[in-house]
Amino acid sequence: MIVFESILLTFMIICAISVSTTKNLMSSVIIYMSYSLIASVIWLLLRSPDLAITEAAVGAGVTSTLMFLTLKNVNKLKEEGEEEDDE
Repeated sequence: MIVFESILLTFMIICAISVSTTKNLMSSVIIYMSYSLIASVIWLLLRSPDLAITEAAVGAGVTSTLMFLTLKNVNKLKEEGEEEDDE
């Protein structure tokens, strides 16, 4: 069990570093989502299922959805700005 926890903590550290160093925003959101899911599993291993469910729902679910929608709107605004420059 200690080996599994160590692997999860190592993946959390890798996710935290790669989110801050990744240049692609979509990849950053996906890595952040995996970070939240790993945190959810760690909360479950710590015998706190209420926090695990909350982390999975809010961290991986709601927050990631809002980030995806924000990226979609930012790209839409960027594309509209490029069209105006071409005219």
